[in-house]
Amino acid sequence: MKCAVFHGPGDLRVENRAAPQIGSDDDVLLRVEAASICGTDLHILADPPGHPATPGAILGHEYIGEVLAAGQAVEGLRPGDRVVVDPNITCGKCPYCRRGAANLCLNMTTLGIFRDGGFAERNVAPARALYPISKQTPLEQAVFAEPLSCVMNGYGQAGLTLGDCVVVLGAGPIGLLFVQLFRAGGAGRVGVVEISQPRARLAATTGADQVWNPRRAQLEPAVREWSGGLGADIVVDTVGSLFAEAVGLVRRGGRVVLFGMNQQARPAVSQYQLTRHEISVVGTFIARRTFPQTVRTLESGRLSLEPLITHRIGLEGIAGVLPALQSGEAVEVFIRPG
Repeated sequence: MKCAVFHGPGDLRVENRAAPQIGSDDDVLLRVEAASICGTDLHILADPPGHPATPGAILGHEYIGEVLAAGQAVEGLRPGDRVVVDPNITCGKCPYCRRGAANLCLNMTTLGIFRDGGFAERNVAPARALYPISKQTPLEQAVFAEPLSCVMNGYGQAGLTLGDCVVVLGAGPIGLLFVQLFRAGGAGRVGVVEISQPRARLAATTGADQVWNPRRAQLEPAVREWSGGLGADIVVDTVGSLFAEAVGLVRRGGRVVLFGMNQQARPAVSQYQLTRHEISVVGTFIARRTFPQTVRTLESGRLSLEPLITHRIGLEGIAGVLPALQSGEAVEVFIRPG
Protein backbone atom coordinates (compact mmCIF):
# COMPACT_ATOMS: atom_id res chain seq x y z
CA MET A 1 0.00 0.00 0.00
CA LYS A 2 0.97 3.65 -0.39
CA CYS A 3 1.57 5.64 2.78
CA ALA A 4 3.20 8.87 3.98
CA VAL A 5 5.97 8.14 6.49
CA PHE A 6 7.66 10.54 8.91
CA HIS A 7 11.46 10.29 8.88
CA GLY A 8 12.41 13.41 10.85
CA PRO A 9 11.99 17.19 10.83
CA GLY A 10 10.83 18.32 7.40
CA ASP A 11 11.04 14.78 6.03
CA LEU A 12 7.73 13.15 5.00
CA ARG A 13 8.00 10.53 2.26
CA VAL A 14 5.33 8.68 0.29
CA GLU A 15 6.38 5.04 0.25
CA ASN A 16 5.11 1.55 -0.48
CA ARG A 17 4.71 -0.76 2.51
CA ALA A 18 3.03 -4.07 3.16
CA ALA A 19 -0.58 -3.53 4.21
CA PRO A 20 -1.12 -4.03 7.97
CA GLN A 21 -2.84 -7.08 9.38
CA ILE A 22 -4.99 -7.67 12.46
CA GLY A 23 -2.62 -8.49 15.30
CA SER A 24 -4.88 -8.84 18.33
CA ASP A 25 -8.45 -9.77 19.13
CA ASP A 26 -9.55 -6.14 19.55
CA ASP A 27 -7.98 -4.85 16.31
CA VAL A 28 -9.99 -3.57 13.38
CA LEU A 29 -8.63 -3.38 9.83
CA LEU A 30 -9.75 -0.25 7.99
CA ARG A 31 -9.74 0.93 4.43
CA VAL A 32 -8.94 4.61 4.90
CA GLU A 33 -11.59 6.58 3.03
CA ALA A 34 -10.39 10.11 3.76
CA ALA A 35 -7.91 11.99 5.91
CA SER A 36 -6.87 15.57 6.54
CA ILE A 37 -3.72 17.41 7.58
CA CYS A 38 -3.66 18.92 11.04
CA GLY A 39 -1.67 21.86 12.36
CA THR A 40 0.02 19.32 14.64
CA ASP A 41 1.38 17.61 11.52
CA LEU A 42 2.98 20.90 10.52
CA HIS A 43 4.51 21.24 14.00
CA ILE A 44 5.88 17.68 13.72
CA LEU A 45 7.47 18.43 10.36
CA ALA A 46 8.90 21.79 11.42
CA ASP A 47 12.62 22.20 12.09
CA PRO A 48 13.04 22.46 15.03
CA PRO A 49 9.91 20.38 15.70
CA GLY A 50 7.03 21.90 17.62
CA HIS A 51 5.63 18.47 18.48
CA PRO A 52 7.23 15.03 18.90
CA ALA A 53 6.52 12.01 16.70
CA THR A 54 8.01 8.57 16.10
CA PRO A 55 10.40 8.36 13.13
CA GLY A 56 9.17 5.65 10.81
CA ALA A 57 5.51 6.12 11.76
CA ILE A 58 2.82 6.76 9.18
CA LEU A 59 1.40 10.18 9.98
CA GLY A 60 -2.25 11.25 9.85
CA HIS A 61 -4.41 11.31 12.98
CA GLU A 62 -7.51 12.88 11.36
CA TYR A 63 -9.09 10.13 9.29
CA ILE A 64 -12.15 7.99 8.68
CA GLY A 65 -12.39 4.48 7.35
CA GLU A 66 -14.49 1.54 6.28
CA VAL A 67 -14.26 -1.65 8.33
CA LEU A 68 -12.73 -4.50 6.33
CA ALA A 69 -12.24 -7.05 9.11
CA ALA A 70 -12.28 -7.25 12.89
CA GLY A 71 -10.64 -9.35 15.59
CA GLN A 72 -12.54 -12.04 17.46
CA ALA A 73 -13.24 -9.86 20.52
CA VAL A 74 -14.70 -6.93 18.56
CA GLU A 75 -18.42 -6.35 18.99
CA GLY A 76 -20.72 -3.88 17.27
CA LEU A 77 -18.61 -3.37 14.14
CA ARG A 78 -19.10 -5.21 10.88
CA PRO A 79 -17.37 -5.13 7.50
CA GLY A 80 -18.77 -2.23 5.52
CA ASP A 81 -19.36 0.04 8.52
CA ARG A 82 -17.97 3.56 8.28
CA VAL A 83 -16.15 4.76 11.39
CA VAL A 84 -14.44 7.89 12.63
CA VAL A 85 -11.28 7.50 14.67
CA ASP A 86 -10.30 8.84 18.05
CA PRO A 87 -6.54 8.53 17.54
CA ASN A 88 -5.56 9.02 21.19
CA ILE A 89 -5.20 5.58 22.78
CA THR A 90 -5.32 5.70 26.57
CA CYS A 91 -4.43 3.04 29.13
CA GLY A 92 -7.63 3.12 31.19
CA LYS A 93 -5.63 2.31 34.34
CA CYS A 94 -3.61 5.37 35.37
CA PRO A 95 -4.93 7.82 38.00
CA TYR A 96 -6.19 10.28 35.37
CA CYS A 97 -8.04 7.64 33.38
CA ARG A 98 -9.63 6.42 36.60
CA ARG A 99 -10.67 10.00 37.44
CA GLY A 100 -12.54 10.25 34.12
CA ALA A 101 -9.90 12.49 32.52
CA ALA A 102 -8.57 10.06 29.92
CA ASN A 103 -7.31 12.96 27.77
CA LEU A 104 -4.69 13.49 30.51
CA CYS A 105 -3.64 9.82 30.52
CA LEU A 106 -0.07 9.23 31.71
CA ASN A 107 0.47 6.43 29.19
CA MET A 108 -1.25 7.81 26.09
CA THR A 109 -0.13 7.03 22.59
CA THR A 110 -1.55 8.40 19.35
CA LEU A 111 -2.34 6.89 15.98
CA GLY A 112 -0.75 8.97 13.26
CA ILE A 113 1.89 10.45 15.57
CA PHE A 114 3.50 7.69 17.62
CA ARG A 115 1.79 4.73 15.90
CA ASP A 116 0.83 4.27 12.26
CA GLY A 117 -2.09 6.45 11.24
CA GLY A 118 -4.31 7.43 8.37
CA PHE A 119 -2.02 8.76 5.64
CA ALA A 120 -2.26 5.29 4.11
CA GLU A 121 -4.59 3.08 2.14
CA ARG A 122 -5.04 0.70 5.09
CA ASN A 123 -4.80 1.09 8.85
CA VAL A 124 -5.28 -1.06 11.94
CA ALA A 125 -6.85 0.59 15.00
CA PRO A 126 -8.21 -0.77 18.30
CA ALA A 127 -11.97 -1.12 18.35
CA ARG A 128 -12.34 1.21 21.33
CA ALA A 129 -10.97 4.06 19.19
CA LEU A 130 -13.72 3.72 16.56
CA TYR A 131 -17.15 5.34 16.42
CA PRO A 132 -19.65 4.36 13.73
CA ILE A 133 -21.01 7.21 11.62
CA SER A 134 -23.81 7.08 9.07
CA LYS A 135 -22.79 6.61 5.45
CA GLN A 136 -25.36 9.28 4.66
CA THR A 137 -22.95 11.78 6.18
CA PRO A 138 -20.71 13.08 3.37
CA LEU A 139 -17.03 12.25 3.67
CA GLU A 140 -16.32 15.99 3.50
CA GLN A 141 -18.26 16.35 6.75
CA ALA A 142 -17.14 13.18 8.50
CA VAL A 143 -13.44 13.98 8.00
CA PHE A 144 -13.81 16.78 10.56
CA ALA A 145 -14.68 14.34 13.37
CA GLU A 146 -11.33 14.35 15.18
CA PRO A 147 -10.70 18.12 15.17
CA LEU A 148 -14.35 18.86 15.94
CA SER A 149 -14.28 16.52 18.94
CA CYS A 150 -11.32 18.48 20.31
CA VAL A 151 -13.03 21.82 19.64
CA MET A 152 -16.13 20.50 21.41
CA ASN A 153 -14.01 20.00 24.52
CA GLY A 154 -12.60 23.53 24.29
CA TYR A 155 -16.03 24.99 23.60
CA GLY A 156 -17.37 23.34 26.73
CA GLN A 157 -14.58 24.83 28.81
CA ALA A 158 -15.09 28.32 27.38
CA GLY A 159 -18.24 28.78 29.46
CA LEU A 160 -20.18 30.62 26.75
CA THR A 161 -23.17 32.65 27.90
CA LEU A 162 -25.83 33.78 25.44
CA GLY A 163 -24.85 37.09 23.92
CA ASP A 164 -21.14 36.87 24.75
CA CYS A 165 -18.57 38.59 22.54
CA VAL A 166 -15.95 36.05 21.49
CA VAL A 167 -12.62 36.56 19.72
CA VAL A 168 -10.87 33.62 18.05
CA LEU A 169 -7.16 33.97 17.31
CA GLY A 170 -6.42 32.11 14.09
CA ALA A 171 -8.66 31.11 11.18
CA GLY A 172 -7.30 27.69 10.43
CA PRO A 173 -9.64 24.69 10.61
CA ILE A 174 -9.70 24.77 14.42
CA GLY A 175 -10.46 28.49 14.59
CA LEU A 176 -13.22 28.20 12.01
CA LEU A 177 -14.77 25.26 13.87
CA PHE A 178 -14.78 27.36 17.05
CA VAL A 179 -16.51 30.16 15.13
CA GLN A 180 -19.29 27.84 14.02
CA LEU A 181 -19.81 26.34 17.48
CA PHE A 182 -19.90 29.74 19.17
CA ARG A 183 -22.43 30.99 16.61
CA ALA A 184 -24.56 27.86 17.05
CA GLY A 185 -24.31 28.23 20.84
CA GLY A 186 -25.71 31.76 20.92
CA ALA A 187 -22.71 34.08 20.99
CA GLY A 188 -23.71 37.68 20.41
CA ARG A 189 -20.68 38.44 18.25
CA VAL A 190 -17.76 36.38 17.02
CA GLY A 191 -14.59 38.07 15.80
CA VAL A 192 -11.51 36.49 14.26
CA VAL A 193 -7.88 37.61 14.14
CA GLU A 194 -5.99 36.32 11.09
CA ILE A 195 -3.05 37.54 9.00
CA SER A 196 -3.66 35.28 5.98
CA GLN A 197 -6.00 36.95 3.49
CA PRO A 198 -7.46 33.67 2.12
CA ARG A 199 -8.23 32.45 5.64
CA ALA A 200 -9.60 35.84 6.66
CA ARG A 201 -11.98 35.81 3.68
CA LEU A 202 -13.11 32.29 4.55
CA ALA A 203 -13.75 33.33 8.16
CA ALA A 204 -15.90 36.22 6.95
CA THR A 205 -18.01 33.94 4.77
CA THR A 206 -18.44 31.09 7.26
CA GLY A 207 -19.69 32.86 10.37
CA ALA A 208 -17.35 35.55 11.69
CA ASP A 209 -18.96 38.95 12.30
CA GLN A 210 -15.63 40.76 12.21
CA VAL A 211 -12.14 39.87 10.99
CA TRP A 212 -9.02 41.83 11.93
CA ASN A 213 -5.54 41.64 10.43
CA PRO A 214 -3.15 42.46 13.31
CA ARG A 215 -0.66 43.86 10.81
CA ARG A 216 -3.16 46.49 9.72
CA ALA A 217 -5.08 47.31 12.90
CA GLN A 218 -4.37 48.04 16.54
CA LEU A 219 -6.15 45.07 18.00
CA GLU A 220 -6.77 46.07 21.60
CA PRO A 221 -8.62 49.35 20.90
CA ALA A 222 -10.42 47.77 17.94
CA VAL A 223 -11.71 44.85 20.02
CA ARG A 224 -12.72 47.11 22.91
CA GLU A 225 -14.76 49.32 20.59
CA TRP A 226 -16.31 46.31 18.83
CA SER A 227 -17.27 44.69 22.13
CA GLY A 228 -18.88 47.77 23.66
CA GLY A 229 -15.83 49.22 25.40
CA LEU A 230 -14.72 46.42 27.73
CA GLY A 231 -13.01 43.75 25.64
CA ALA A 232 -14.08 40.26 24.65
CA ASP A 233 -15.86 37.98 27.12
CA ILE A 234 -13.95 34.98 25.74
CA VAL A 235 -10.71 34.82 23.74
CA VAL A 236 -9.50 31.54 22.22
CA ASP A 237 -5.89 31.05 21.09
CA THR A 238 -5.98 28.35 18.42
CA VAL A 239 -2.42 29.10 17.29
CA GLY A 240 -0.51 28.07 20.40
CA SER A 241 1.73 31.11 20.78
CA LEU A 242 -0.66 34.04 21.34
CA PHE A 243 -1.28 33.87 25.09
CA ALA A 244 -0.08 37.42 25.68
CA GLU A 245 -2.24 38.77 22.86
CA ALA A 246 -5.27 36.90 24.23
CA VAL A 247 -4.79 38.44 27.68
CA GLY A 248 -4.66 41.88 26.09
CA LEU A 249 -7.98 41.38 24.30
CA VAL A 250 -10.12 39.84 27.05
CA ARG A 251 -12.20 41.98 29.41
CA ARG A 252 -11.76 42.07 33.16
CA GLY A 253 -13.38 38.94 34.55
CA GLY A 254 -13.28 37.28 31.13
CA ARG A 255 -11.86 33.94 30.08
CA VAL A 256 -8.90 32.94 27.92
CA VAL A 257 -9.00 29.48 26.35
CA LEU A 258 -5.64 28.04 25.24
CA PHE A 259 -6.13 25.43 22.53
CA GLY A 260 -3.19 25.61 20.12
CA MET A 261 0.04 23.82 21.02
CA ASN A 262 3.62 24.74 20.18
CA GLN A 263 6.47 23.50 22.36
CA GLN A 264 8.73 26.31 21.11
CA ALA A 265 6.43 29.12 22.29
CA ARG A 266 7.52 30.99 25.43
CA PRO A 267 5.23 34.03 25.74
CA ALA A 268 5.73 36.53 28.55
CA VAL A 269 2.50 37.20 30.45
CA SER A 270 1.92 39.50 33.40
CA GLN A 271 0.68 37.47 36.35
CA TYR A 272 -0.31 40.75 38.02
CA GLN A 273 -2.68 41.50 35.15
CA LEU A 274 -4.34 38.09 35.45
CA THR A 275 -4.80 38.50 39.18
CA ARG A 276 -5.81 42.15 39.24
CA HIS A 277 -8.37 41.72 36.46
CA GLU A 278 -9.62 38.28 37.57
CA ILE A 279 -8.93 36.76 34.16
CA SER A 280 -9.59 33.02 34.01
CA VAL A 281 -7.21 30.95 31.91
CA VAL A 282 -8.05 27.40 30.90
CA GLY A 283 -6.06 24.94 28.83
CA THR A 284 -7.93 22.42 26.72
CA PHE A 285 -6.33 19.26 25.32
CA ILE A 286 -7.79 16.99 22.64
CA ALA A 287 -11.19 15.33 23.05
CA ARG A 288 -12.72 14.47 26.41
CA ARG A 289 -15.70 12.16 26.02
CA THR A 290 -16.90 14.29 23.10
CA PHE A 291 -16.82 11.83 20.20
CA PRO A 292 -20.46 10.62 20.57
CA GLN A 293 -21.84 14.18 20.46
CA THR A 294 -19.45 15.01 17.63
CA VAL A 295 -20.83 12.14 15.56
CA ARG A 296 -24.40 13.28 16.23
CA THR A 297 -23.50 16.84 15.26
CA LEU A 298 -21.90 15.73 12.01
CA GLU A 299 -24.83 13.47 11.15
CA SER A 300 -27.24 16.35 11.74
CA GLY A 301 -25.59 18.41 8.99
CA ARG A 302 -26.15 21.63 10.96
CA LEU A 303 -22.58 22.86 10.64
CA SER A 304 -21.34 24.19 7.31
CA LEU A 305 -18.04 22.37 7.03
CA GLU A 306 -17.43 21.63 3.36
CA PRO A 307 -16.56 25.28 2.55
CA LEU A 308 -13.56 24.89 4.89
CA ILE A 309 -12.01 22.39 2.46
CA THR A 310 -9.73 24.35 0.13
CA HIS A 311 -7.63 21.52 -1.37
CA ARG A 312 -8.38 17.94 -2.43
CA ILE A 313 -5.42 15.64 -3.08
CA GLY A 314 -4.16 12.07 -3.09
CA LEU A 315 -1.29 10.83 -0.95
CA GLU A 316 1.24 11.85 -3.59
CA GLY A 317 0.19 15.48 -3.18
CA ILE A 318 0.94 15.80 0.55
CA ALA A 319 4.45 17.22 0.27
CA GLY A 320 3.34 19.67 -2.39
CA VAL A 321 0.50 21.11 -0.33
CA LEU A 322 2.51 21.72 2.86
CA PRO A 323 3.80 25.16 1.78
CA ALA A 324 0.22 26.29 1.13
CA LEU A 325 -0.73 25.20 4.65
CA GLN A 326 2.30 26.90 6.17
CA SER A 327 1.52 30.17 4.37
CA GLY A 328 -2.18 30.09 5.26
CA GLU A 329 -3.35 29.75 1.66
CA ALA A 330 -4.77 26.29 2.40
CA VAL A 331 -7.21 25.68 5.25
CA GLU A 332 -8.52 22.11 5.28
CA VAL A 333 -6.79 19.63 2.98
CA PHE A 334 -8.98 16.65 2.08
CA ILE A 335 -6.96 13.52 1.23
CA ARG A 336 -8.27 10.43 -0.56
CA PRO A 337 -5.56 7.79 0.01
CA GLY A 338 -6.98 5.46 -2.60
